[in-house]
Amino acid sequence: MSGPWRQRSGLWQADIASIVLLILFVLAIFGLEAWLKPQFTPTTLVITGILMALIPAAIWLAFFYRRDRLEPEPKSLVLQMVILGSLLASAVGLPVVNGLFAVPTWLSSSPAWAQLLGGIFIVGMTQEFLKYAAVRFTVYYAPDFDESIDGIIYTTAVAIGFAVVLNINFVVSSGGVDLGSGAIRMVLTTLAQASFAGVVGYFLGRMKFEKRPLWWMPLGLMVAAALNGLFYFLRGSLSQGSLG
Repeated sequence: MSGPWRQRSGLWQADIASIVLLILFVLAIFGLEAWLKPQFTPTTLVITGILMALIPAAIWLAFFYRRDRLEPEPKSLVLQMVILGSLLASAVGLPVVNGLFAVPTWLSSSPAWAQLLGGIFIVGMTQEFLKYAAVRFTVYYAPDFDESIDGIIYTTAVAIGFAVVLNINFVVSSGGVDLGSGAIRMVLTTLAQASFAGVVGYFLGRMKFEKRPLWWMPLGLMVAAALNGLFYFLRGSLSQGSLG
């Protein structure tokens, strides 16, 4: 078996293993909920939220990191971007969306068209701009950012940190979620955030290594924000579900 084929085969095996781990994670949460029937205290609620958010984040991070198998980025730098994403989400993202614009108090009761536009221009644009800024003003000029795909790797890392905070906030603000559906939501939210950031990273990577027009990056942010807002809109009913 040739070298490239062996590498590709190993990559597919690792990807399948990641998907299997995520499925097992969801099934394990369903099983634990049915068996233990947990009642949350404020402390156990926070601990549960952190654990449930970190596991799918770690699996998805490994999944996306393997995309850059030829010249992988330094793990320490990728981890720094994950941490930066979580800090931006907690210090800026959530306060802007939930505090400044008070999205949870009015958007869900608005007409469908307003929910979609609010999801795109408030939620989506805020989140995707922060992911862009996290990379653009930190590692963009670093020596390790030496190929277009690095834009996707770094923005994805930021997004996974972002998703960890969003998922923890979901558990805590819900007062304790239905754990099974909560696990599915966390897996999908982490994947969605990383995928939207991948769009931003694609435009950002090409902008660095190719001569692109002025509208190039705004277009990338708008596409990512539109996908993010559509996801937020379609997920609306699930966002309301919780158990005390």
